[in-house]
Amino acid sequence: MKYIVLICARGGSKGLPGKNIKPLNGVPLIGWSINTAKQIDRVSRIIVSTDSEDIAKVAIEYGAEVPFIRPKELAQDDSPEWLSWRHAIQYMENIQGESINALVVLPATSPLRSVEDVNACIDLFESEKVDSIITVSEASRNPYFNMTVNDHNGYATLVISSENKVKRRQDAPKVYDMTTVAYIVSSDFVSKFNGIFEGKIKSVVIPRERAIDIDDLTDFKVAEYLAQNFK
Repeated sequence: MKYIVLICARGGSKGLPGKNIKPLNGVPLIGWSINTAKQIDRVSRIIVSTDSEDIAKVAIEYGAEVPFIRPKELAQDDSPEWLSWRHAIQYMENIQGESINALVVLPATSPLRSVEDVNACIDLFESEKVDSIITVSEASRNPYFNMTVNDHNGYATLVISSENKVKRRQDAPKVYDMTTVAYIVSSDFVSKFNGIFEGKIKSVVIPRERAIDIDDLTDFKVAEYLAQNFK
């Protein structure tokens, strides 16, 4: 099976300007994803999709390819990343003549993933008849027990009410937070459908300390601490 790593990193971050090339322990954030990708034996290419010449330059310095600059309409705050995945597939297949079975998507904002995490995702994708693999972590809050929403009168109620009220956290069904550690997704599925949850999905559980998703400066500082203190 032919896999291509895709790393999407646009230049217009609002939560932490310039975050995708901001040094984390001496390595630009996008460099962490590229360095991980280079250790995965089953991938043939490492592609970065970006609208930023600065990000493109750093990506190439770290060993990735930047065969195109992402169109501006796919690099807005509200642009679905799914469409960037589709654009990358179409470019490589139609312009470069590639034949791609699946993408290994490694977002730049999740630098603390391990090679083993990604390989576990690929292994599961190959062993199951699914359209995609996502990564998750055990959630610290649970909609059956301690997550609330306000009704139209402003009164708080559980997000999910059940006939048999859950009184202890241990009795609540286990729920997970979706992470950005990795996605393995069939290229045909991306081309034909409009979202990951339209298909058959399985998940790989990642420890929370390796699943941080950097959105703002607080997240970045936490990642710095974890990178310095955990292998």
